[in-house]
Amino acid sequence: MTQTIEQRVAAAVTDELVQSFRKNGAVRIRNIFTADELAILRDAIDHNIAQPSPRAKVASRPDDPGWFFEDFCNWQDNAGYRRFITGSPAASVAGALVGGEAMRFYHDHVLVKEPNTRQRTPWHQDQPYYNIVGEQNVSMWIPVDPVSRESTLEFVAGSHLGPWLMPRTFMENEAKWFPEGSLADLPDIEANRDAYPILGWELEPGDMVCFHMLTLHASGGVSGNHRRRAFSLRFIGDDTRHKPRPWRTSPEFPGLRESLPEDSPMTHPLFPVLWRADSGQVEE
Repeated sequence: MTQTIEQRVAAAVTDELVQSFRKNGAVRIRNIFTADELAILRDAIDHNIAQPSPRAKVASRPDDPGWFFEDFCNWQDNAGYRRFITGSPAASVAGALVGGEAMRFYHDHVLVKEPNTRQRTPWHQDQPYYNIVGEQNVSMWIPVDPVSRESTLEFVAGSHLGPWLMPRTFMENEAKWFPEGSLADLPDIEANRDAYPILGWELEPGDMVCFHMLTLHASGGVSGNHRRRAFSLRFIGDDTRHKPRPWRTSPEFPGLRESLPEDSPMTHPLFPVLWRADSGQVEE
């Protein structure tokens, strides 16, 4: 018998999982997406690679034998992304993990590492790159290819409890967001891995990891003929407020500063409500 989205989420997002998310800032959810949902997402990612937006970037060096591609904020133009975001259990999972009255969709982010990509994704927190403040949020990292333990996202358990750490460019290590010295720098986690409670999981298509936007995370490259296509979704909750920055955030939301006052709730068409506590998943 085919399960409804509500049944799938109720089975996957147990009280124990919610407590683990709130304690550690990262959890794995197994086999939450169907083959049909994954097919929609896989086709949408390949369409995005073939027709990148002006926001797309190559995040690997020219001498890297692979290729690390990223693109942002394409749900309005990519029909497959919209179908997946509104038709899969993603929004309901966000609501079950975070709670509150409603969950808004913040943005999408595709990350593709082609075979033999050496470029690591260095340790970082996501929220300092953004234009928001608030504790109620969740990021989802959804692979459509198998991901080995060596190539998966890793997390420092409990790091979502703070503090905020200095966001830097991934390849040049430059402080282009907060002024140098205004936030503490990240510790050298790779040089002293045994000192940190590092979480990470091998993943199969249908699985995902969910994490708080302040949780420190990183990932390796990919080897051999392995390809790693992943789609990230970011959801924000009731306490999230707009925090315009004097610098260009990543991603950028052109014109938002003029239409949404500072410290306002994120009540804007760019951020539709996709889940409500009183009605479950919402399609907008």
